[in-house]
Amino acid sequence: MRFFAALFLSASIALAQTKSGAKAKPTAPPAPTPFAKAPCDLVIEAGAVLTVDENFKVLRESAIVISDGVIQTIGTVEDVKARFEPKQWIERKGSIVLPGFVNTHGHAAMNLLRGIADDRPLMDWLTKYIFPAEAKNVSPEFVRAGTTLACAEMVHGGTTTFTDMYYYESDVAAAVEACGMRAVLGETWLDMPAPGHKDLEESKAVTRAFLEKWKGHRRITAAVAPHAPFTCSKETLLAAKALADEFKAPLLIHLSETKAEQEQIKAKTGTTPTKWLESIGFFGGRVLAAHGVWLDADDMKILAARKVAVAHNPESNMKLASGIAPVVAMRAAGITVGLGTDGVAGSNNDLNMMEAMDFAGKLAKVSTMDSTALPARDLLRMATIEGAKALGLDTWIGSLEAGKYADLIAIDLNEPPSRPVYDVISTLVYTAKADNVSLTVVGGKVLWDGYHRSYPTIDRDAVMKSAVEWRERISKSLAPAPAPTPAEVKKP
Repeated sequence: MRFFAALFLSASIALAQTKSGAKAKPTAPPAPTPFAKAPCDLVIEAGAVLTVDENFKVLRESAIVISDGVIQTIGTVEDVKARFEPKQWIERKGSIVLPGFVNTHGHAAMNLLRGIADDRPLMDWLTKYIFPAEAKNVSPEFVRAGTTLACAEMVHGGTTTFTDMYYYESDVAAAVEACGMRAVLGETWLDMPAPGHKDLEESKAVTRAFLEKWKGHRRITAAVAPHAPFTCSKETLLAAKALADEFKAPLLIHLSETKAEQEQIKAKTGTTPTKWLESIGFFGGRVLAAHGVWLDADDMKILAARKVAVAHNPESNMKLASGIAPVVAMRAAGITVGLGTDGVAGSNNDLNMMEAMDFAGKLAKVSTMDSTALPARDLLRMATIEGAKALGLDTWIGSLEAGKYADLIAIDLNEPPSRPVYDVISTLVYTAKADNVSLTVVGGKVLWDGYHRSYPTIDRDAVMKSAVEWRERISKSLAPAPAPTPAEVKKP
């Protein structure tokens, strides 16, 4: 019955179309809607991406999608090409892309004093050369020029974030802002007149203005930096802590760098620098201590309990014969340890984080007589995510993950000194050099293009010219005064 009804309906429709003169046409399917690609600012295509996240993945032939300075996703090249429409596409097919290096300790402006007094004991170096040179030359212009020179060196070598302890830090910040790097910058306090502030009250006023001016900046974190327990009194140290606590700012300090410091503090307080700082209530905020060469087991327990991070500076400690920091023991105690270069005026003569990784590993092995100590993976973590954690920035940088800032570098492994590659991580830590860096990006902005040998945000020629001019000026300031002529000698 249903069959005949359907047949009758079809016949009726055909008859109606015939009477009206219309021809039956098959209904065409709707045209497919083109898939709309999502816009983005930048895509970086890599031979491989090393995430340095919790899983430490190596993603072959992948691309990183970036918008508004933040990583949106990491996927295969084919998938990214199909899904995204970038304003700029950068190819680094022969490179490994990984998080940028985090230099946890240095004095950037001192790049203008590079090599001024090498191969001398620390206190001799400081008192006879560095302090006099600084007294006669450090100014806002000096720190801007020196910091810009340091930034050029760092981005060339793959450093995207650095920590600084120096003077006129608001001017340091201006140079960093112009260059495009990320930084934690600490205004240094001393119990003696320092460039820009002559006493404690002036130190507090200058630093407060610095903290207020740069508060909330996306790339610059303002900090307070009392120099060290042997150069700062209890009053100075606690005033620095109070100001840092008020602004929720990091507190930077040198700690247990030399044996002489240990002996000096023990003679004064009867204990170690760490235990003395603990006794006066210095710890408790966001403290980053540089060096830690002479920490004992009890010191390490205090630092771990107080969540004080340590910046390990292997080359500086070697060059100044300060000793070998117990990094393996620190990490075992639960202390976060990042890597640093220190300044280049004599404690180290470059800002090369690849060398810092290499030396840190070899020092750990020879000092413990254990060839498995601090393997390459741990060293790379110290130079990236653990350095970020030491600065309190690991939520935002230090690994390549969606939602984090696009602070990354590409390292080219296509030249003979890098081949063959059996283990990518081992090759990056023990073989690759600063000149292998083919790209440095901070917040999605290119700061160093190794393929074209260019600094998009820095005037290289002006920086080089400025360095020469400052060398001449500093040399003249340190030259001994000429002997008086007979006519100038007063008669008795």
